[in-house]
Amino acid sequence: MRITRTAPGRARKSVVLATTALTACALVLTGCSDDSGSSDKASDGSITLTVADYGQFGYKEAKLFAEYHKLHPNITVKEDTTANEADYYPKLLQQLNSNSGLGDVVGVEVGRVKEVTDTQADKFVDLSKSVDVDDWVSWKEKQATTKDGAVIGAGTDIGPMSLCYRRDLFEQAGLPDDRETVARAVAGGWEDYIKLGQEYKKKAPKGTYFMDSASAMFNAVVSSNAEQYYDKSGKAIYKDSASVKQGWNLAAEVADKKLSQGLAQFQDPWTNALRKGTIATVACPAWMAAQISTNSGDAFKGKWDIAKAPGDTAANWGGSFLSVPKGGKHVKEATALVKWLTAPEQQAKTFKAVGIFPSNKKAYDLADVKSATLPYFNNAPIGEIYAAEAQAIPEAVLGAKDASIKDEISKQINNMEQRGTKPDDAWKAAAQTIDKSIG
Repeated sequence: MRITRTAPGRARKSVVLATTALTACALVLTGCSDDSGSSDKASDGSITLTVADYGQFGYKEAKLFAEYHKLHPNITVKEDTTANEADYYPKLLQQLNSNSGLGDVVGVEVGRVKEVTDTQADKFVDLSKSVDVDDWVSWKEKQATTKDGAVIGAGTDIGPMSLCYRRDLFEQAGLPDDRETVARAVAGGWEDYIKLGQEYKKKAPKGTYFMDSASAMFNAVVSSNAEQYYDKSGKAIYKDSASVKQGWNLAAEVADKKLSQGLAQFQDPWTNALRKGTIATVACPAWMAAQISTNSGDAFKGKWDIAKAPGDTAANWGGSFLSVPKGGKHVKEATALVKWLTAPEQQAKTFKAVGIFPSNKKAYDLADVKSATLPYFNNAPIGEIYAAEAQAIPEAVLGAKDASIKDEISKQINNMEQRGTKPDDAWKAAAQTIDKSIG
């Protein structure tokens, strides 16, 4: 699931992550205009296009809106950003239902796209005539395609998985610290990851923990499987899903063996733990690097590294789409903007600016992606790591309430870690809440 992101900067040919969190500077929107997010055409023919999104899409950081204005002097692009997607999505649904307050372009998170595609498709422009869906990794545009073949969203980023880890803490705990050896140590899968955690715990530096959260590991496990929370018919199968069972059992094992700090990701205790340096590993989709570097700060630059994710099955966690509401005042211009923003050149620029990995596979051969490294993470070759992962990710079956199911299970995993809730009791609580929410 896409969450609040940080605001990195850039330098030279490497991705360099800054130390200013988006949450400190992003505007949380509490209301919109009564008619639409865009202004009427001025007497001189100029217009303003509003892009409504959440977290960090990286367009301002990559200076893409300014570049677009130079290419189209009559068009000014304004971004309305809600810090948290959980606040953004209910507002988007309300705007769609009332056909009021919508941006000319709106962002849709992957955990919501199935619900939007199934229930709101008639309110969006079919982008299949405007964008070349073959440019994206094969599974990306299928996520935003209706049964009739309409494409209601153009792919922005994806979240290929890796493992972020602290080299210095591994060394102090007597573990191998180079990325190739670490990758081999967890090559057997997340079970090997837990075994490595047990070895870490034996000599763990005082006050440190092997992982931040068992719920993060759970998400990574589920994300590496085609079958997750729903089957192809649209039936919720989370209770019988092999990947959910595997992820849950592994999370329960982590909680029982106290291998994690038990922190809910992206909350203040989690960011404080990164700042204090108490976390040794984090399950790391591409966008997570910005979170880690921002919250860990300059004191830990070069001490973090990135290795291939556990196991031999690629995983995707996160990613978004840009959609054009039919009710906008400047649909033609908004559609052209979406096509330009999701083209390989622009996705490469966004990746260089903020480390958000492209879904457009043509970007993978561009220098800003192919040769990208992360200085903060010991110059990890992220372009190489994530491109290989991205093209091997299985096509997941999405469901209408994926995000809600994942969030409730994660909440109960945190309860196992923080409160000592027994696994059976935690699962019953999760299932009860989920069943009520999905009907």
